[in-house]
Amino acid sequence: MSKRLNQFKTVITAGSLAILLAACTHTQKSPEYQFSDANKAALNAVVDARDDKTKARDDWRKPAETLAFFRVEPGMTVAEALPGGGWYTEIITNYLGSKGKIYGLHYNDDMWSKFGFFDEAGIKRRIEDTAKFPSIVAEKTNNGIKAEGYTFASTPESVNGTVDRVLIIRALHNLNRFENNGAYRTQALAKIHDILKPNGMVGVVQHSIAESTDDESANGQRGYLKESAVIRMFEAAGFKLVDSSNMHANPRDIPGPKDIVWRLPPTLLGAKDKPEQAKAMNEIGESNRMTLLFEKI
Repeated sequence: MSKRLNQFKTVITAGSLAILLAACTHTQKSPEYQFSDANKAALNAVVDARDDKTKARDDWRKPAETLAFFRVEPGMTVAEALPGGGWYTEIITNYLGSKGKIYGLHYNDDMWSKFGFFDEAGIKRRIEDTAKFPSIVAEKTNNGIKAEGYTFASTPESVNGTVDRVLIIRALHNLNRFENNGAYRTQALAKIHDILKPNGMVGVVQHSIAESTDDESANGQRGYLKESAVIRMFEAAGFKLVDSSNMHANPRDIPGPKDIVWRLPPTLLGAKDKPEQAKAMNEIGESNRMTLLFEKI
């Protein structure tokens, strides 16, 4: 009996314990919330209205299911982290409607040079994207929704306490990878906490790696983070986990010790001119992802 007990104890590693703690936190979700049929119909209509090329990634990204899980409703004020070319922006803005408002929250200007692969012109373009966000929104919808673009550092205090939802979709890893060289993650989560209304929520979709991975290899440099680490960073920033979903899980994505997330579609880094490698990556599909919903406390 003693031997079996010791064997059981060895199984409860630090990673396993983190998962158990996350499960305990998961019980804090609000079961009374119901996404209405009217909201579901409105969201599905917006998703279905896009062109076929844009919808090609829907099977992996599940935009309607994701926004419903994050409890986004028409008329809300939403902040979207790193909106990029506006794949999600198009859906969010048309769904929120004219009574809604959207903020594009970009990485701080000085963070772009730290990536190491952007030339001066590329850095300049990405810095300019912040000011261009309202024009990107205007291209995606004609409903007159209010739109403003800021970096996490430049978001004015007037925004504090006005936001219903913040969406961080595949954008957290870069904030974390440079945390020790600028505290970008700490600053971003503090700003997110500030701008949210009381009990406002943050929806996170993030490339996820096994809990057994060593911390240094799961710090975002490869695009992946551990779910337990994400939960801890949000709890330290004044949030609680209220729900989680496996809707974006992909058990075929099992990265090797040096594999980066961008080897997979749609990027296919290093494989676009190698048909067999590209085929293998496409068979895996898009990355394994965690889907978490946090509430400001």
